[in-house]
Formats: sequence, C-alpha cells, structure tokens
Amino acid sequence: MRAPAFWSRPPGLLSVLLSPLGAIYAAATARRVARVGVRVGVPVICVGNLTAGGTGKTPTVIALAERLSARGVAAHVVTRGHGGRLEGPARVDPAIQEAGDVGDEPLLLAAFTPTWVARDRAAGARAAVAAGARAVLLDDGFQNPALVKDLSIVVVDAGAGFGNGRVLPAGPLREPVAAGLARADMTLTIGDGRVDLPESPTRLHGRLEPLATGMDWQGLPVFAFAGIGRPGKFFDTLRDLGADIRGTEALADHQPLTPALLRRLGDRAARLSAQPVTTEKDAVRLPPALRGRVMTVPVRLRLDDWAPLDAALDRLGL
Repeated sequence: MRAPAFWSRPPGLLSVLLSPLGAIYAAATARRVARVGVRVGVPVICVGNLTAGGTGKTPTVIALAERLSARGVAAHVVTRGHGGRLEGPARVDPAIQEAGDVGDEPLLLAAFTPTWVARDRAAGARAAVAAGARAVLLDDGFQNPALVKDLSIVVVDAGAGFGNGRVLPAGPLREPVAAGLARADMTLTIGDGRVDLPESPTRLHGRLEPLATGMDWQGLPVFAFAGIGRPGKFFDTLRDLGADIRGTEALADHQPLTPALLRRLGDRAARLSAQPVTTEKDAVRLPPALRGRVMTVPVRLRLDDWAPLDAALDRLGL
C-alpha cells in the first residue's frame, strides 16, 4: 500500500472521522500483545516499529546479525515473510526461492545470516534453534505475542516520526506511542530529524550510509525507482552521492515488479538516456535476467554509539 498523505499532516477532518476505528484497532492490538508468549531456549531480540511502513528495520537486523557474528554468536532471523506465499517454517534459500515464495526482505536478509519465514513465529524460532541458532532476531514482531522477547528495539524514522500521531486507519500508528514505548527496551532513531519520545527507554541513534563499493556515482545519469516505505530517502541518497538524477519513480512498498511495469521502467530509463538504479530490497524482486542491468546502492546502519546495545547483549550472555 501507499501511505495516505494525511497520515503525515497534523490531524484534520479525515483523521478525526476515522479515529473511532483507530480506537478499535488500538484496543485489538492491546489485547493481542497482552498474551503470554513462549520461550525457545535462546535469547530473542525483536526489531520492530510503531508505524506501518518502513523505518529501517531491515538494515537494523543486518547490523545486529553482523554484530552478533563478530561476537561469535550464530544468530538466525525469524520473519513473517511479507509478500511471500510460503507459510513455513521454511529456511530461506535465495538459490531456489524468489520473492513470491518468501518475500523480498527475507531474501535480502538471507545473504547475511540464516533466515526463516514463518507465519507462526514460535514455530519458526523453534526451527531456527533446532538448526543451531544461539540467538533469534525477530524481524517486525513487536506487536506479535508468540514469543517472549528478551530485548525489544523500536526503530523510528527520524524524518517521518509518528506522523499525525493517530492509530490506523486514522494515522500510521499500529498502536499508541506511549503503549508501545512502555514495552520497548530501546528506541533507535534513524536519520536526521527531531522525534518526541515521551517516557522513552534507552535511546540509540544511527544513520543509513551507502556502502563503499568503489562505484563513482558523481555525474552518472540515472533513473531511480524504489518500492520501500519512503522512496524519497533513496533518491536523496543518490543526490548526496552526486548522481545526475534524470527521473524517479516511487512505487508502493513491496510492489510486485510485473513484466509490464519493468518494461515501462526500462522504457523511461532509455528515453532519459539514464542508468536504472534501485534499492537492494527492490533488486531481489527483479527477474535474474535484469539484475545485471539495474544498479543498486547498498546501505548499512551506522550507530553513533554501540555501547548501550553491546551492554544489553552482554546481559543476555551473547
């Protein structure tokens, strides 16, 4: 879906009219998260958010997996597999699976650490532990009660914040901010911007930085397309790299790259005499024949200070 514009503006008539539905949604979420989950014998680290759409959870999970690997800890990701048809538990294998099978984010995550898709998160975590996981990274499971979480990190896009502060469908929130932060152990704001975090737990701050690949983007004519939570962030990254952006197309988050859409995007790039460029997450949805023709800009999360997170991992024995 594409986020409605009124979600990012101060509350107006439409958000006020939808607020009763938001109250029902918030109450249902509160009842769901009150359920008691199960333990699977290893620490469970949850990376989630309070809003619909992307906030930087996937780069955060990748950064955590790399941090744990450097500590000698085998961490497996368990995720729902949004956009995929497999119910799981199934271990993601990019060599034989496509985004239509497991979703785009699991395919990307599987390049860094063992990743499982599972509609039943507890079953997915048990499968991961049986396969040797010493820690489970629960991707986008903050509002899912299936597992007891030993460390919960709420990721916030500093540029978007919490939008108009209303709960779905009146705004972008999955639950009220105060209720969500009361269950979180840490908040991680990503990017520039000032976000009000009342009663916030331990705070982390970071930014997404392009990975140094040796590619010289300065002056390169590009046509950029992206189907992520905030495509504008990707376009801004290309501008910061010095690329000559001749055209952009913002797609819906996780939008399928159909043959018709790909032909249209390719035609636009050709008319603009520009190199097509997209995100890592979008690239895994491309057909294999096109992956060599579309460039990507990999980004990684850089924290200002790892010490609070390292201390939390120490407390978990990781």
